[in-house]
Amino acid sequence: MVRRLGAVRWLPAVGGWIVMAVLGGSSGGVAFAAAQEADFRSFDQDDVINYSQEAIGNQVGDYEFIDRDGERVRLSEFFGAPLIISMVYTSCPSECPAHTQHLDDAVQKARDAVGDGSFQVVTIGFDSQVDTPERMRSFANRHRVRTDGWDFLSAEDQETIDALAADIGFVYFSSPRGFDHTVKSTVLDGDGRVYRHIYGEVVSTPQLVTPLRELVWGAPRSDQGFMEHLSNRIKLFCTVYDPKADRYYFDYSLFAGIFIGAVIISGTIAFLIREMFRRRRSGSGDI
Repeated sequence: MVRRLGAVRWLPAVGGWIVMAVLGGSSGGVAFAAAQEADFRSFDQDDVINYSQEAIGNQVGDYEFIDRDGERVRLSEFFGAPLIISMVYTSCPSECPAHTQHLDDAVQKARDAVGDGSFQVVTIGFDSQVDTPERMRSFANRHRVRTDGWDFLSAEDQETIDALAADIGFVYFSSPRGFDHTVKSTVLDGDGRVYRHIYGEVVSTPQLVTPLRELVWGAPRSDQGFMEHLSNRIKLFCTVYDPKADRYYFDYSLFAGIFIGAVIISGTIAFLIREMFRRRRSGSGDI
């Protein structure tokens, strides 16, 4: 069963926690229809996890949003590279801001690890009546998210939010003090399919970088040449995480080991060949 700790529901999950917070501050936000809300309200932790995990592999729809500058954008414009989707509501007093700030820190380190332009991030306001472009811009500024390749988007109608939430397995419903919702980020692959979920308020560097490394370096592309593919495979296997520094670095020791091993093997082969010819010459002289 769900354990309540004050104003927060903590749901044990594999590798971390799902936080479903009883959040306040939303003024007139619209969530799911009553029947859908009843379904989600009856979920226990296994239901929430299963519902979310079953979304892995889903193709996310090409929905239209409005960015914080008032320009219309389609979600497909962000496809082509991995995309991280975070859903928040701007009236959220704690969990959404905290998750965004932790995500920002992890994104900065992920860009250092896999490259500045290798992935994109969108934060989407799921309270469509309140989360206007102005509110999303204010939310981004208030939490000092000014990273290139990170957009803050609003929806004109709740149906768009509901459809996207269903695609990515995002659970939310209205509550007396705002919304209950899963706190997570969802990683899409370059084709817009759900690849991984990162649960909880805190986003650790390995949680974010691991799926991005797999997608950026591990998945071959049709337009990728042999040398680029080889380079990416080397990066995938030779980039390691330093927990003390909380960063990834390229480990040259593997190449040193390969070089030393190659020298030893080459020397051994040369010695055997030389001995073989020496024995043959010695044998010829005896005759």
